[in-house]
Amino acid sequence: MNILVFYQYYCTRRGSWGTRHYEFSKRWVEAGHAVTIVTSIYDKSDIVPTGFITRLNVEGANIIAINIKMSNAHGFWRRLLTFLQYALVASWLAFKEPADIVVASSGPLSVAIPGLVSHWLARRPVVFEVRDVLPDTAIEMGLLAGWTARCAHSLASAMYRCSKHVVALSPDMARLINKHAPQAAVTVIPNASDLDLFQPSNRVPEEISERVRGRFVVLYAGTLGQANDGNEIIELAAELERRGAKDIAIFVIGTGADLPRLQQARDAFGLKNIEFLGLRTKEEVASWHAAAALTYLTLRPLPTLWAGSPNKLFDSLAAGRPIIHNTHGWMKRLLSDAGCGVAVPPRRADVAADHVLELRDSPVKRTEMGQRARALAERHFSREQHAARFLDLLTL
Repeated sequence: MNILVFYQYYCTRRGSWGTRHYEFSKRWVEAGHAVTIVTSIYDKSDIVPTGFITRLNVEGANIIAINIKMSNAHGFWRRLLTFLQYALVASWLAFKEPADIVVASSGPLSVAIPGLVSHWLARRPVVFEVRDVLPDTAIEMGLLAGWTARCAHSLASAMYRCSKHVVALSPDMARLINKHAPQAAVTVIPNASDLDLFQPSNRVPEEISERVRGRFVVLYAGTLGQANDGNEIIELAAELERRGAKDIAIFVIGTGADLPRLQQARDAFGLKNIEFLGLRTKEEVASWHAAAALTYLTLRPLPTLWAGSPNKLFDSLAAGRPIIHNTHGWMKRLLSDAGCGVAVPPRRADVAADHVLELRDSPVKRTEMGQRARALAERHFSREQHAARFLDLLTL
């Protein structure tokens, strides 16, 4: 079977972004299928273009990279332009590339355009993978309104109607999709854990050990954008410093539009207990998890964001680290039921600091929570399980 995937953020482990379709595609190839992924050039990816269209073979998968550069640091209109440019070129490739079935993976929602072209004009069955509940998230965040919101809703509705199947990355996301499209056949396949890369027993490289210097490490590894509410990280650092917890250090991996502002806030408050490390490869992120005592996950208090499936959650589970987070919905239920995470109310740095200090002073509890985190990842979030479930949908 020829599987054609439209996904704008393709990345391998040598990059600094989620590797879902890299991991899935190599397993689909191993199962005997031909896989082609049409992507673009994301600043967190490791794909290096050699022309406007670059063709690569990555572990058996055919990667077609369109030299359209994207970054979370770009403004709204520039990002929208790159999304539409990709959609236009990808729509041409929807005719040109052989395919028995097409996967359109959003965000951005504009990936629905080559998906619709594949269905309406190329007469191919399409599976729509919803990675963010768009346009609902963009509307809640104030990025879309008026005619732009109406156009986005029309695009999403058309894609739901035309799709053979819809893949949602969380149960809450599936409910939101069926609220808009009750007729859609939706299957939940969350992001997954890289169980071989992120392991509790990973050795901490010497250069990281020297930087940590024996401190109790709280790690945030993810995007620093509007959706993530990095203020929570700054406020936690300030609260821990106010309490005199000099042995605790917060390390932040990632970039995004909010990074310069957060660095300025750190400097303005004179905080010495927080370091911004910038982008790191997936392998380096795994090493930092090995050095961490616990991880921190923060999102803006919006229901559509809480419905998401952030990669940093699954990395932490695989690494066997307790998670302090400010989410509600399915993630809160998952971590609470498994006994490996602690939920705090949004913008309550005092409560978050209480839990950090408690886990610092309770090594046995911390170890037990970490063990439960790893067990949860192994039971429900392995790449093999999710790649196989997705492939089953494509071969129905």
